Amino acid sequence: MKRFAACLLTTLLLAPAFSFAEDDSEATKSAADSTVLFDGTSIDGWKGREDLWSVEDGQIVGRTTEANPIDANTFLIWKGDVPENFELTVWFKIEGGNSGIQYRSKIVDEDKFIVGGYQADIDFTNRFAGILYEERGRGILAQRGHRVTITADGKKQDETFADGKELANAIHPGQWNEFRVVAKGNRLQHFINGTMTAEVIDEQSEKSSSDGVIALQLHVGPPMTVRFKNISLQK
Repeated sequence: MKRFAACLLTTLLLAPAFSFAEDDSEATKSAADSTVLFDGTSIDGWKGREDLWSVEDGQIVGRTTEANPIDANTFLIWKGDVPENFELTVWFKIEGGNSGIQYRSKIVDEDKFIVGGYQADIDFTNRFAGILYEERGRGILAQRGHRVTITADGKKQDETFADGKELANAIHPGQWNEFRVVAKGNRLQHFINGTMTAEVIDEQSEKSSSDGVIALQLHVGPPMTVRFKNISLQK
């Protein structure tokens, strides 16, 4: 009986250790699959117009002014590798104007830092924030609150899963918001502050994209400022 009690005590004492070891292993694996795209101090891993992009207070800041306008949308482009399937998390704060987060996109003009492709849209008026737009392509692919399947022949099967205006109430212009993009195969999902805002299943193989660059947008138009931080990429 004493031997049984001793064995039971040993088992109970060892059980938490095995549990912690498993948790530590999962955490290590998750960290290994995650890449920080901005360390809060420099944009050495990015390329774009130096007169428009800077680092301030641990943030990437894109700014246009009346004295320094732009005549076309321009981008700050991540120079590192991007996995085919990923979760991209970016915190943003927009102060006027329109912006966006490009992913699986192609560089159209390397000298002018112009790209085209899927865009997680951001704007100060909340008219477009959260939608899925294709820059220099098919335009709006899914409005906020919509799940769209684009068939092989380019037709759209549109389903509403939430009220777009209600979703807008949870997006706060002029404040920090979390934008998360999930790209897995031909399924693309946008989340702002933890809530899905748009989803696209892109079956139009001749126009869809399975890889490409990540970039941050400054939009042509009135003077604007957009800020980004906490940018990470998870396989």
